[in-house]
Amino acid sequence: MLPATFKLCCGISHQHFRNMTGLKRTAVAALAQELRRLKVKENFLTSNWDALTQNKLLSAFKVEEASLELNKALNTEELSYVQQGEEALQKALRILKQDTEWTTEIKTNGDNVVSKILPGTGKVFKLEAVLDATMEHVYNELYEKVDQMNLWNPSVKHIHVLQKIGGETMVTYEIMGDTAGNIIGQRDFVSVRHCWKEGSLCYLTGIATESKLMPPQKGFVRAETGISCIILHPTDNKNKTRFTWLLNMDLKGWLPKSLINQALSQAQVDFTEHLRQQLSTSSLSVSC
Repeated sequence: MLPATFKLCCGISHQHFRNMTGLKRTAVAALAQELRRLKVKENFLTSNWDALTQNKLLSAFKVEEASLELNKALNTEELSYVQQGEEALQKALRILKQDTEWTTEIKTNGDNVVSKILPGTGKVFKLEAVLDATMEHVYNELYEKVDQMNLWNPSVKHIHVLQKIGGETMVTYEIMGDTAGNIIGQRDFVSVRHCWKEGSLCYLTGIATESKLMPPQKGFVRAETGISCIILHPTDNKNKTRFTWLLNMDLKGWLPKSLINQALSQAQVDFTEHLRQQLSTSSLSVSC
């Protein structure tokens, strides 16, 4: 009985537990609490458990308990935004795990943009680069200070946070900056942005949503982010960060696909260059 109980409780550290709601999550959390109390008994801590395993399991319990407490305080709308963010992350991970080959779009200065077409999703772009900054520095610029992005990124004319839900999810409104010759025209976005840290990796996802705080605006075409996922990876040098950005976007309107594809791939390269400049000029004393 005990081994079976242990296996069940270990399951809470997996992502599918985060998708449980209501009584299921409460029941599993209660079982986790009971298991933690049992840890003080000598017969429970067998020789098969080393200190690292115990610490990882207890850490998982604490994370899920904190998540449960947060969910109790959220209303239906806020829970929906959290779920959208989590689903966007899962969608991005599924795309990255697919075996289909990528086609090179742009290759310059060590930054590579590749793409592939997926049924039901359309064309997805992926940029890979290395940034001369710590992961914490990059995370702060892209998530904690997201409402300041228009100060250093010309492709963003205006951005502000409509709602914050806990420390991992927010809803933002963004107006796209003018493109060369203003070919694409005025576009705005309402998006859920979600942050998830797992092990040494940090995931920053975004996906289109709706908000009563920002209905469609006169004079703007409401574009949609199909999926955006930035993954920050550590490197052997703590002052460098490997940067992967998955992007799929629907700019709406009557625009040729060739124009959209060229604009999106170039936008990734331009964004990364502007991010580099910001990272080099901004100061952050905290390192990962």
